[in-house]
Amino acid sequence: MPTRSVKIIQLQHPDTTSYGSSGAGYSSSWFSRLREKMKEMTFFNWVEMFLPCCRWIRTYKWREYLQVDLMAGTTVGIMLVPQAMSYAKLAGLQPIYGLYSGFVPIFIYAIFGSSRQISIGPAALTSLLVSNVLGKIVDSSDALYTELAIVLTLMVGILECIMGLLRLGWLIRFISHSVISGFTTASAIVIGLSQAKYFLGYEIDRSSEIVPIIKSIISGADKFSWPPFVMGSIILAILQTMKHLGKSRKHLKFLRAMGPLTAVILGTSSAKIYHPSSITLVGDIPQGLPSFSIPKGFKHAKSLIPTTLVITGVAILESVGIAKALAAKNGYELDSNQELFGLGAANVLGSFFSAYPTTGSFSRSAVNHENGAKTGLAGVITGIVMCCALLFLTPVFEYIPLVDYEEAIFLWRVGKKDFLLWTITAITTLFFGIEIGVLIGVGFSLAFVIHESANPHIAVLGRLPGTTVYRNIQQYPEAYTYNGIVIVRIDSPIYFANTSYIKDRLREYEIVVDKLTRRGPQVGRIYFVVLEMSPVTYIDTGAVQALKELHHEYKSRHIQIAISNPNRNVLLMLSKSGVVELIGKEWYFVRVHDAVQVCLQHVERIKEDHMASGSDSSPEETESSLFKSLLKQRGEDSSVAELESGTNNKPSDLKHSDPLSEPLLFQKS
Repeated sequence: MPTRSVKIIQLQHPDTTSYGSSGAGYSSSWFSRLREKMKEMTFFNWVEMFLPCCRWIRTYKWREYLQVDLMAGTTVGIMLVPQAMSYAKLAGLQPIYGLYSGFVPIFIYAIFGSSRQISIGPAALTSLLVSNVLGKIVDSSDALYTELAIVLTLMVGILECIMGLLRLGWLIRFISHSVISGFTTASAIVIGLSQAKYFLGYEIDRSSEIVPIIKSIISGADKFSWPPFVMGSIILAILQTMKHLGKSRKHLKFLRAMGPLTAVILGTSSAKIYHPSSITLVGDIPQGLPSFSIPKGFKHAKSLIPTTLVITGVAILESVGIAKALAAKNGYELDSNQELFGLGAANVLGSFFSAYPTTGSFSRSAVNHENGAKTGLAGVITGIVMCCALLFLTPVFEYIPLVDYEEAIFLWRVGKKDFLLWTITAITTLFFGIEIGVLIGVGFSLAFVIHESANPHIAVLGRLPGTTVYRNIQQYPEAYTYNGIVIVRIDSPIYFANTSYIKDRLREYEIVVDKLTRRGPQVGRIYFVVLEMSPVTYIDTGAVQALKELHHEYKSRHIQIAISNPNRNVLLMLSKSGVVELIGKEWYFVRVHDAVQVCLQHVERIKEDHMASGSDSSPEETESSLFKSLLKQRGEDSSVAELESGTNNKPSDLKHSDPLSEPLLFQKS
């Protein structure tokens, strides 16, 4: 069976003497790039870095943007007024603190935040968290309750600012979206049930767990009152109808934002006219803007640390997730760390003006986006609407009926693992409370990350017909493998936690792949294992030791390892640890195709020599003996080394080579 020579691209091996200083070299180059970047920055670049609002102020298109920003900001402001008061009641605070929280933080975020569409202010989830933790420390009617809520705002803001300055936004990636979805779904149910007292007309125990709330609802059923139930049902029907029409019909999208205002107007009018004694009203609300005051109640700060962490995590996940999605839809980049700092600054400065913890709202941000908001000016307009409400409209709010509704998201279609994670988080939040639900959800999320990392995806590769491309044979069944060779791609870093799994899978592939239908010379077993390492971004000393053990194990069974396309850092590690010399420099290749080509040559020689020897011993013993002699010959045969490096190929030979006919073995006719 004739063969022909095709040039093999030579892999450049690094100088191991530079390995020890590679870290310093990398740090030096990083500082050099930073220094060059700082030199190139203009005055305006520096201003924009500290004040992101300047990015859209400098390029503001007044004729194009002003009208839509005014419309979006006004719409969200109208929507925020009733929401802010309702969420404040959910947090156990007086409604005025919801209005305060929707005032100062909005202006601060417009200066320091990087998102142009997100709406900052009170949110249902953070309100429930505040109520849950502070209710265990002091009664909501006590003045200390309000002081602690404001201190909590300051602590959350400081933590968010620190995370932003230290560029710790990447930590958010370790919490699965399934955890957040399960958590928000369970919280929505708890929020809805906790507000049922305004529908039913009697008090319900305050709790973050579903069982005590349900028990309280059942035990107080004899106090049920019809007037609040009828009014609540009518208002709920109006909200849902207008929300549905606003979502389903583009020309009626303004109805989604007008729903809360319509409900407030109808409820206020009814309460003002009929004066129903069984319906709870908001009551007197102080008129005017919040005054500057330093937060008090720091002696309880230690007990607020766990809740600070939970609220910060939830607020960041909700806000940054919304902001990134809206930034992608509107064609600009969002800096997660700047977003953290913007949220933190809004909470820190808001705490000096009687605000409780604020974050980005999904519903209001969606309305902002749907109404065409282009810049942070929309947020400023929302803040102006809140300012007008505080100055002129608080006497009207006295007759607003207290009805709140938060839609629970039950429909969730994901993979099995994500659904399991969602279910665990939702159930633990419902039955054990918000803090435990978050901790268990995050714990399982991290456990799934560790499991995926310790059990990485490994694929057996085959050659796509008519190409020199090698792909996963499960994804491309038409790809074919070769007798005597198994090609494996490891799709993750290799470190101490996954080395055992990788070795077990390699042993398994050695047996399973040998049973597949292949091409090439017929031999009795696997002689070469080609490791495609281009996806391997990192290896540690545990991986190095595992490769050494694997090499010795294969050597005892007369199997040779070949390595394809390791990146620079991985190759440096292998060189410094002696793995390159142990396996042999001649068994490192740029392409999988190059490795297969050389291995096929050896498999062909083993087959030909076995047929020529006519030995009485078993085929496996004969092939093993020939394999050892060929490997020994390979180290001494300069022609083979020249073939691999391409030095024996003349330009005229390469000109006429057809890459689609590689690898190299002609098929018998």
